[in-house]
Amino acid sequence: MHTFRVWVPEATNVDLVLRDGVLPMRSVDDGWWERRVVEAHHGTDYAYSVDGSDPLPDPRSPWQPDGVHGFSRVFDADRFEWNDDSWTGRNVRGAVFYELHLGTFTLEGTLDAAAEHLDYLAVLGVEVVSLLPVAAFPGVHGWGYDGVDLYAVHAPYGGPEALQRFVDRCHVAGLAVCLDVVYNHLGPSGNYLASFGPYFTTRHSTPWGPAVNLDDTGSPEVRRWICDNALRWFRDFHIDVLRLDAVHALVDDSPTHLLQQLSTETAALSKEVGRPLGLVAESDLNDPRTVEPVSQGGMGMTAQWSDDFHHALHALLTGERFGYYVDFGDPAVFAKTLTRVFLHDGEYSTFRGKDWGRPVDRRTHRGGEFLVYTSNHDQVGNRALGDRPALTPGQLAIGAALVLTSPYTPMLFMGEEWGASTPWRFFTDFTEPALADAVRTGRRREFAEFDWDADEIPDPQDPQTWRSSVLDWSEPDEAPHRDILAWYRHLLTFRARMPELRDDRLESVGIAFDPAGAWLVVTRGSLRVAANLTASDAVVPVDAIPEYLVMSFAGAELTDDGVRLPAHGVAILAV
Repeated sequence: MHTFRVWVPEATNVDLVLRDGVLPMRSVDDGWWERRVVEAHHGTDYAYSVDGSDPLPDPRSPWQPDGVHGFSRVFDADRFEWNDDSWTGRNVRGAVFYELHLGTFTLEGTLDAAAEHLDYLAVLGVEVVSLLPVAAFPGVHGWGYDGVDLYAVHAPYGGPEALQRFVDRCHVAGLAVCLDVVYNHLGPSGNYLASFGPYFTTRHSTPWGPAVNLDDTGSPEVRRWICDNALRWFRDFHIDVLRLDAVHALVDDSPTHLLQQLSTETAALSKEVGRPLGLVAESDLNDPRTVEPVSQGGMGMTAQWSDDFHHALHALLTGERFGYYVDFGDPAVFAKTLTRVFLHDGEYSTFRGKDWGRPVDRRTHRGGEFLVYTSNHDQVGNRALGDRPALTPGQLAIGAALVLTSPYTPMLFMGEEWGASTPWRFFTDFTEPALADAVRTGRRREFAEFDWDADEIPDPQDPQTWRSSVLDWSEPDEAPHRDILAWYRHLLTFRARMPELRDDRLESVGIAFDPAGAWLVVTRGSLRVAANLTASDAVVPVDAIPEYLVMSFAGAELTDDGVRLPAHGVAILAV
């Protein structure tokens, strides 16, 4: 027996559509409709017809085996036999994140195939596997940010039970799981929510289409739809932390912001299940209130991404200064993001054309509240060619050292640990010709202002664009990739063992640098991280007589006043 429930507040009639017939539903309180079916069970296909419409997928569909335009399917989450009873969870502040996209992490592109690499990740030193969105989206291949059935697991990835298997295997391997969720918009294909109720509002707008209704008529049930979704990932799939996409686009003028509501409800569930549950926000606001407690007027997030740190490090290593990198690249800028989180913390942002952000109080905030990285899916995939940073192995080693010895929560993007040569491009799989052409044209128009020829931009709809983005798992055994991988493994092992590197007090880090950008030295207690940023051998000075060399990439030699490093060399030494 199964009870079907759906919120359709303005409907006159709602029918439950089964494969073998149509059953009228009964109107109950507050716009909800209900029908109990004795014969229905796990695996039963169903849809809804609203005032005589064609069958529509359930807004809370747990399973879309035939794609986002097909029937929904009943899923009994309690059928799965978990093996993670000994898993007590993980405080993700300071833990090592590893961001991966299931459709390109392996050629098979499934949860089960990705699970075959979990031992590799555990040995590497990863502590949190961070999955890009798995909510059902159109077609087979895509980033997942065009999801439309937010409760369902993308069928080509393996569906909902495959996600349970994956999380279970992660926990057995000692790995926490972070899931990327998108609540600020829905994709353009397969989005039937407006047929059911006021899920969207014209009061606000987003760059991706209509804004989700968080503060207009009907918003209490829409907010419930979002919060119930988040709690379901925690409860039914044992997810440990959610990464909330672009929370600055969750425009909400309610007395209690959606993020505050979600934070409060997550904390209550964490207490109920007896393990830590986290919320990590992607925010463009540079506002520390995102991670401040709800009781103090903050949003209550566990942590937030810090793009300023990425921009400062990327521009320092690559020399790029276009677009949003315009204010970055100077070593003093990197020094500020290493010690104070944001560059734009109330000062003028040239790219935005206005003052931006708020300062982080180093007395009350910890570095673990901010995620940092040398790259991520956005910073690679949103480039014209989806190319990874064009750096020498030494520069890659410098970037890794600066991230992994910082006081922040570090994140790796899949393949960076061996300097993967494969790009990670923007790809879609829309079946509607007009939509496919609009995406293709829009992508080319986006880069026309940077003088890119349209023919140079990979076609998002071409299957080869996806295929070229799949990791090449033969690379880690080849030079120079195996040397870069060895460096990452050494760094991660050392980081795990050294209390000085796990100290996330912002006051615990110091930095000295050459104003011309030739070198920099980061201080972590008695440790010094020295980097030669030039393309020739150089002696990098340190502030005390070096006692011994801990590790180096491509060799190093201690001197009386520092360390001699090869071009783009990096070393950790004790003083």
